Amino acid sequence: MSKVPEMFGSLVFNDSVMQEKLPKDTYKALKKTREQSKPLDLHVANIVANAMKNWAVEKGATHFTHWFQPMTGITAEKHDSFIYPVGNGKVIMEFSGKELIKGEPDASSFPSGGLRATFEARGYTAWDPTSDAFIKDGSLCIPTAFCSYGGEALDKKTPLLRSMNAINKQAMRILKLFGTTAHRVITTVGAEQEYFLIDKDMYAKRKDLIYTGRTLFGAKPPKGQELEDHYFGVIKPRVSSYMKDLDEELWKLGILAKTKHNEVAPAQHELAPIFTTANVATDQNQLTMEIMKKVATKHNLYCLLHEKPFKGVNGSGKHNNWSITTDTGVNLLEPGDSPRENAQFLLFLTAIIKAVDEHQDLLRISVASAGNDHRLGADEAPPAIVSMFIGEDLASVLKSIEDNSDYQKKDKSVMKIGLDVLPSFTKDTTDRNRTSPFAFTGNRFEFRAVGASANCSSAMSTLNAVVASQLIEFKREIDKKMSDGMKKEQAIFDTLRLYIKECKSIRFDGNGYSDEWKEEAEKRGLDCETSVPVIYDAYLSEKTVKMYESTGVLNERELHARNEVKWETYTKKIQIEARVLGDLSMNHIIPVATQYQSMLLDNLYKMRVVFDAEKAEKLSVEDAALIEEIATHISAIKTNVDNMVDARKSANKLEDAREKAIAYHDKVEPFLSVIRYHIDKLELIVDNQMWPLPKYRELLFIS
Repeated sequence: MSKVPEMFGSLVFNDSVMQEKLPKDTYKALKKTREQSKPLDLHVANIVANAMKNWAVEKGATHFTHWFQPMTGITAEKHDSFIYPVGNGKVIMEFSGKELIKGEPDASSFPSGGLRATFEARGYTAWDPTSDAFIKDGSLCIPTAFCSYGGEALDKKTPLLRSMNAINKQAMRILKLFGTTAHRVITTVGAEQEYFLIDKDMYAKRKDLIYTGRTLFGAKPPKGQELEDHYFGVIKPRVSSYMKDLDEELWKLGILAKTKHNEVAPAQHELAPIFTTANVATDQNQLTMEIMKKVATKHNLYCLLHEKPFKGVNGSGKHNNWSITTDTGVNLLEPGDSPRENAQFLLFLTAIIKAVDEHQDLLRISVASAGNDHRLGADEAPPAIVSMFIGEDLASVLKSIEDNSDYQKKDKSVMKIGLDVLPSFTKDTTDRNRTSPFAFTGNRFEFRAVGASANCSSAMSTLNAVVASQLIEFKREIDKKMSDGMKKEQAIFDTLRLYIKECKSIRFDGNGYSDEWKEEAEKRGLDCETSVPVIYDAYLSEKTVKMYESTGVLNERELHARNEVKWETYTKKIQIEARVLGDLSMNHIIPVATQYQSMLLDNLYKMRVVFDAEKAEKLSVEDAALIEEIATHISAIKTNVDNMVDARKSANKLEDAREKAIAYHDKVEPFLSVIRYHIDKLELIVDNQMWPLPKYRELLFIS
């Protein structure tokens, strides 16, 4: 462990490397670009590129790539070598500022939602100098944004960078009311990553896991998470060895991997990093997911990042811990010792509550997917209905502002456990609520509804955008009151009082799993839509377009494109699952079930030959019932697979992406559950030695 400080960031062209490798004036120019968004001229870029190349070659790199995040949600890379011919069969290693700043991948081969036609191939990747370059698999990876020939965002990163710019601009306008010394506001994220580890050989035998990332069938094992003995339990040696190697690989890439532990479900685990700037955190989370899978292979394990790979146990999320800080180190979501008197904190807190209340549908969209909607509201995941938890203490503060009454501060009490030998400590004034999709946890909000496989950018750019939009409204309201002669302090608290009253419906501190909450949410007018394709409609509403365009995060054309991609992706996910389940049902499950049924029939026939009629009848009753039960399930599977194929064919005839996605949700997806039910029943009947695929009890328990 003494080598960790030397190991950390050894594969990253970070600030300390820049200081060492760049001339002072170049370093200062690059620093201004990174911290103040100052344009970087080509001369400086050439010097930076050469230093990057020399450093990378020293580390064994031979290629470079613009590393970007198209609307697939995963990363993309095209590798070019540093070699440049100089004649006589010789080459030198070269890398120019032009190559650093701009790349040109094929834009027509990625999802574009109509922004690019197949014959319109040109697209550009543009260097994001605020996220450090790094070395991976012998290539210098340069984090970049990805845009079309017309300048439209074709990726996940560009909207995130725009949203960070928007919240910086609007938050600074607010902070000037308080006489700030800050020059910049930054959104930070710490993404807690949940994942499953299973044996790689077992994984290779499950075609549903290979093609869809989740098990499309599987009977519940005798033991799951009922005893609650896996959560924070002793980490098994094989998994511990994996986690050790994973930490080291992440540390080399400058990723602040901090916490590791067993999660609730068998075979489920979590890795949590220390927070950092939102775009860097997103880049690092994408890297983390990639490295998780690579390291797992070395241990003959497979890392599953699907939100619900196993039915009946906890699914996997990516809890995004989000906050807003200044370049002077002030956390704008830190309540302080006296939150009732902390007007700056209260303003930002209320603006966020109001933003979530106004745009709950967009936050729901930002986490909605075919995979995540298997998870939300089940086995430790927050419900799909967006609500906010701020805790009893802050609720009392807001109530006192709303009522214009005195606030009785709740003193921190000493925790008494009943043993003098244990150290005393003060307990928090408020408990935590793990059923809340969007919970305040002391000095940040935890957006718990984000799916494990998701790119953080979607949720974070949405959150940044809606908060920036609300800050615009807040400032407008305060300015109006001040122009009418009201003093600044009174204008702020009058606006706070107005918004606190308006957005009470989004705040909920109770059990989000309860049926009572679902009924209450509907009464409050919260968004309770359950169809993912229909949920996406809100992305194209007049209100949404206005919000995104006013903040400069996305324009109407980009919004339409994203929705097309969302609908197409949803359709394709369900389409693939239906194909895989149909194939496994007809070519694996039914043949084995039929074979076992034949064995029972053969046994039944032999009993009637060997024993007299009366005794044979008694002995064969159970076998006959079993044969009939198998026949019932086989027939149901065949019928439903045929009907599912017909439903798919009908859906595929639809040209409109939205209509097709809805058809797949309403007409195709229900068959997945029906077919699964009958396969799971057969799994419990058919001879274990004959069953063709590993069962949950084999997949979920690593020795």
